[in-house]
Amino acid sequence: MLRLRKAIESLGIITDEDWEVFVPIWQTVSVGRKVSLTTPGHVENHVYFVFDGIQRLYHLDNEGKESTMILTYDGDFGGVLDSFLLQMPSRYYYETLSKSAFIRCNYSDFEYVLSLRPNLRAVFDKALHLAFSDTMMRLVELQSLSSEEKFKRLLNRSPHILNLIPHKYLANYIGIDPTNFSKLINSVKIDIG
Repeated sequence: MLRLRKAIESLGIITDEDWEVFVPIWQTVSVGRKVSLTTPGHVENHVYFVFDGIQRLYHLDNEGKESTMILTYDGDFGGVLDSFLLQMPSRYYYETLSKSAFIRCNYSDFEYVLSLRPNLRAVFDKALHLAFSDTMMRLVELQSLSSEEKFKRLLNRSPHILNLIPHKYLANYIGIDPTNFSKLINSVKIDIG
């Protein structure tokens, strides 16, 4: 729970009283590899905080083509955020790529605690604004950058990601063919720093 508190406090100040109300709503969950936590048509009822493993949020088009939209791992919040916040059926899958461990809380408990604790509401509002900002930047990257530029930005943001996530999912995340992704790894000079 200390890792969750650090993640939350990186976004804003919470009191010990806020924390005492917030902690009990979280439950520990462990699941195996390739488990669908959320599927299209079902309402996302949980928000997750990842302790271990790798997960992805993806969309499947009418022809069965996957588009990886978000990758989550240790220290990230996960789930299908729009479905969770709006309590509407998901349009996306949230699945584990490896054995995973989380804590999670359900929507009704989450909303109830946030209604009681304005500091927590402010922190999660800020988190939502940051997530929206990141999504807008990702859209710009996907639509306007070359494959090489997308690859470099990904590695500048998360230099460890090549060793963490299977390359076929990273290729899908930046919207390129896995063969081209392999060529990028071998040809692009990366300035991490």
